[in-house]
Amino acid sequence: MPAHSNETVPMVELTRGDVVECTHRGALAVVDASGRLLGAAGNPRHVAYLRSAAKPFQALPTVAAGALEHFGLDQRALALMCASHHGTEEHVQICQQILDTIGLDVGALRCGVHWPIDEGASRRLAAAGLEPDARHNNCSGKHAGMLTLTRFLGLEDLDYTQPDHPVQRAILERLCALTDLMPAEIPTAPDGCTVPAFALPLASMALAFARLIDPDAPADCRRATAAMQAWPHLVSGHGALDDQLMRAGAGSIVSKGGAEGYQGIGIRTPDGRSVGLALKIEDGNARAKGPMIVAALDSLGLVDAEVLARLEPLRRPAVVNHRQQVVGEVRAVAAIEDRG
Repeated sequence: MPAHSNETVPMVELTRGDVVECTHRGALAVVDASGRLLGAAGNPRHVAYLRSAAKPFQALPTVAAGALEHFGLDQRALALMCASHHGTEEHVQICQQILDTIGLDVGALRCGVHWPIDEGASRRLAAAGLEPDARHNNCSGKHAGMLTLTRFLGLEDLDYTQPDHPVQRAILERLCALTDLMPAEIPTAPDGCTVPAFALPLASMALAFARLIDPDAPADCRRATAAMQAWPHLVSGHGALDDQLMRAGAGSIVSKGGAEGYQGIGIRTPDGRSVGLALKIEDGNARAKGPMIVAALDSLGLVDAEVLARLEPLRRPAVVNHRQQVVGEVRAVAAIEDRG
């Protein structure tokens, strides 16, 4: 594998009829919990921003501190803290419950405002003559989790979104522990919701996800994994990629996607290994993620036949026109090098 950074390869094709209309390039790394590289496509050291794939790790300091127990918050609240949620009424209700429990209102959220990702929720909001607020932001659960820790530590007078805030420093420290990197090795920049976003090699993020799902992981990792697996639709939305992957995994997969074509997955393999997968689609198009993930899980034998069968709709999704006629497909084409 070439050593120079940021090499990507053709990963996924979209066809229309017999012609390849579009090709998505990317890179992928698969490692075990010791950091051993098991598989790769493109350069496994490709550096990319995790974006929202970091959310489970951003929730860990809140869990480790005992803030959830202190405020009486449950696993559904924790799932939302790990989420890029779709802004449904259920998502908003849980976010509000967190705020009510810690004694804050929606004005404390500094994530900004956008319309719900869920089209039905957006239509219902508009039909009621209402505008979205910060609770509808897909990152509001993450921010509510950060505010929970801020309140627990008595730091509510400080801006929790700033890199030097104790909550953000605790998050970076936890991410370093799970990736075996030093803080200076992880570039940061403001994410879409204002808090720091992290950039690191794919293999390092795959390591973090392998350790997140490991049954011998610290209690904060085990609790976050359990919450996400128990409430996968709260982590995204019904039928979204994370929801599909975790439901199909039935306890063997924890999954969190990020913007611009990023995906992190932790897997408990049929032979009992803890494995992490990190994927970056170079052009940021999320439609390429599902086929590539299924191809990697299959070719490296990371899940059993029952899980693969449940994931089959993601393998070669149809391209349809506005009359719902099938006119092509999206398919993985990258050869995954087996290093295991």
